[in-house]
Amino acid sequence: MCALFEPPEPRRVPPGEYLVWDQALALLNRDLAVTLPQLEPLQLLALPSYAADEPEDVYVAMANGEWHGNCLDPNSQDSLASALASVADAAQETVMELLWQAWPLCPEHGLGMHPREDAQERLFWWCAGERLRRGPAHIHAAVGALDA
Repeated sequence: MCALFEPPEPRRVPPGEYLVWDQALALLNRDLAVTLPQLEPLQLLALPSYAADEPEDVYVAMANGEWHGNCLDPNSQDSLASALASVADAAQETVMELLWQAWPLCPEHGLGMHPREDAQERLFWWCAGERLRRGPAHIHAAVGALDA
């Protein structure tokens, strides 16, 4: 006979529990507020591990608790640059999958931008405009600074 399996319940992560991810998410939420002002800020959501000796998985979720994609890399908490890269990827995946639209869009080309790190480990929103013959590929703005 097969026992019924109850999946673990996700929980909203309170501010300050994962400080560096909170800082990174605050930057992402600035970009979200500028580009999709109708949305409430993204949040961190934790899901207990299925294994007792493993840490919980943390996701970037919409305000209603929905998320999509992979959890944040636990090793990305070592620096703000790493945390920002991990949170940007997760936030972008959640927003794009749940809204069924590219995010954020390059205002010059109307194309979805992607996070890209420079040699100094700063993270920028990058547009691939050149590949589609709509103008040159370029860095649009730092992640967290789409309002600049």
